[in-house]
Amino acid sequence: MPYPTHLLPTTVVGSLPQPDWLVDRATLAHHGVPRVAAADIWRIPPALLEAAQDDATILAIRDMERAGIDIVTDGEIRRESYSNRFALALEGIDLAHPGEVRSAGGRVTPVPRVVGRIRRRGPVERRDAEFLRANTDRATKITLPGPFTLSRQVENAFYADPAELAMDYATAVNEELRDLKATGVDVVQLDEPWVRTAPEAASAYGLAAIDRALEGIDGPTVVHLCFGYAAVVQDKPTGYSFLGQLAACAASQISIEAAQPKLDLGVLADLAGKTILLGVLDLGDPAVETAETVAARLRAALRWVAPDKLVAAPDCGMKYLPRASAQGKLRALAQGAAIVRAELGGAG
Repeated sequence: MPYPTHLLPTTVVGSLPQPDWLVDRATLAHHGVPRVAAADIWRIPPALLEAAQDDATILAIRDMERAGIDIVTDGEIRRESYSNRFALALEGIDLAHPGEVRSAGGRVTPVPRVVGRIRRRGPVERRDAEFLRANTDRATKITLPGPFTLSRQVENAFYADPAELAMDYATAVNEELRDLKATGVDVVQLDEPWVRTAPEAASAYGLAAIDRALEGIDGPTVVHLCFGYAAVVQDKPTGYSFLGQLAACAASQISIEAAQPKLDLGVLADLAGKTILLGVLDLGDPAVETAETVAARLRAALRWVAPDKLVAAPDCGMKYLPRASAQGKLRALAQGAAIVRAELGGAG
C-alpha cells in the first residue's frame, strides 16, 4: 500500500513491546537503554533466536494493523535498543573493550569505543525491511539512529575532531538508508534525541551530519526528537532546547513528543513547512487514553499546523509498555485521528 493520502495518517515512532517469552524485561531494565551488546536479555537460545524474533515481529505488525495504524514498522523487535544494533555493526568499533560515558548525574554507561575510522561493513537492517514489506500491505517505515546521536554515544579514542566523527557516521547511515529504500520501504526515520542535550554541537555540525545522512534519499524522511523513554525518564522538560533549528534540515518530517511533557504547541510555528509527527500518546502512563483525549490533542495542534502537515503518533517508542497497554493506546490513536479527520471533512 502506498503512503496514505488521507488527512491525519497514523504511525508509530518505531518500537513496540517485545513479548515476555522473547525478552527478560527485568534484565532489559537493568541495562537501561543498552549502548553495547546486551545478549543476556534474550530468553531464546542463539540457534533459534532469529526465528523467534521473526515470529514476534509478525505479532507486532498484526497489532498495528488490527489497531488501524496506517504506517507500520517492524516494531524494532530484533533490537536490544534503538541504536546498538546498527552502532555495533560498524567498522572502527572495539567490541571487546567497550568505553564508558558518565552522565551529569554520575551514572556510568558502557558505550562503544571508537578506535578507527567509522565505516559501514555492509547491510545491517535490510533483512528487517524486507521482512516487514513481505508481511504487511500497509505503508512501511524503518528507523535508524541518527549520526549526531551515534557520535555522542561513544567513547572516542580515534578522531581529533568530533565533527569528523559525526560526518563519518552520517556516511554510514546514508549508505544504510539507500539499501533500506531499495527494498521499497516507504518512510525512513533517524532517531536524534541527543541534539537537544548538546544544542551547541548540534548547531555546529549536527545539522550538517543529518543532511549528509539524508542526501539523495527519496520519499518521506523523518527526524525524531524525544526526551527519553518514559520508563527511564519520568520528569521531562516542557520545551525543546533544539527544535526550530530543524526547520532548515533536509528531513521532510519532524517527530516530537508532546503528550507526556505537555509541550507548548506554539513551538510548532517554528517548523513551518515541515510535516509534524505529533506525540499524542503519553507513554509515562500505562492507562489507555480515550479516543476523545487523542482527538483533543490533535485539535490543539491544528491551531499551529495545517491538517495536511500533521501525522498522529505516540510520544516515543512503545518498547517498555505492557503489550496490552500498547495495543489499547494504538487503537485510541487510530480512533482519535478518525474523529478529527471526520470533523475536517474526511479524506484529503
